[in-house]
Amino acid sequence: MTELAAHFLDAAAARTASPGAASAIDMLEWLTSSIAADRDAGLFAAWGRSTAIDENVGTAVLPEPAFRHLHELAGADSAWPIANAGVLHCYGYLLSRTRTPYGLKRERWLGSDLSRAYGLPDDAFVPWTGGPTLLERATEAATALLRSPAAAGEADVDGRAARVALTAASGPAALAYAVASAAGDEPLLVTTFPVADAAAVLEEFAADQRLRWNAV
Repeated sequence: MTELAAHFLDAAAARTASPGAASAIDMLEWLTSSIAADRDAGLFAAWGRSTAIDENVGTAVLPEPAFRHLHELAGADSAWPIANAGVLHCYGYLLSRTRTPYGLKRERWLGSDLSRAYGLPDDAFVPWTGGPTLLERATEAATALLRSPAAAGEADVDGRAARVALTAASGPAALAYAVASAAGDEPLLVTTFPVADAAAVLEEFAADQRLRWNAV
């Protein structure tokens, strides 16, 4: 199942910039049903805003046709390239073919580094497994980490609160990041991913207080 699902995911990703992007995405039944379940449960409201223009490579991680269709399915507000972070980071990244210094964005979900850093089974975030959706699993893990981190940092960016939380104070860890939409608001989830050196991340976060990891 995993190899077959990955094959169809790759095929859909190859068509994300074409006029057939919507139909290619709609053929991934596990994806569309997951987004529908998340939409009906109101889970996208727990996530803040992100840009589709990756800060590392300076180009879009997802073509605009796919970006728009995913947000339509989710019933989430967007204005290219500004996205709902849950839509983009969980589902858009699965379809991204843009290579970054850290590889493809989807590897955080299909690989085992993030799940192991959270202390979960290797396939904890594989999106086509049964049970809770990818977004639901990611929301639960990141929210719990922000609530009870092994190490954390806070920043004020133009009056907006930003928080980073890690599962370890040094070495490999899972990172969760949240940013308030406006001054006085509670931070909303932006992303979660594995890091190789938690101590270095915290040091950089404290030294340069700006929006990070494609938050806007």
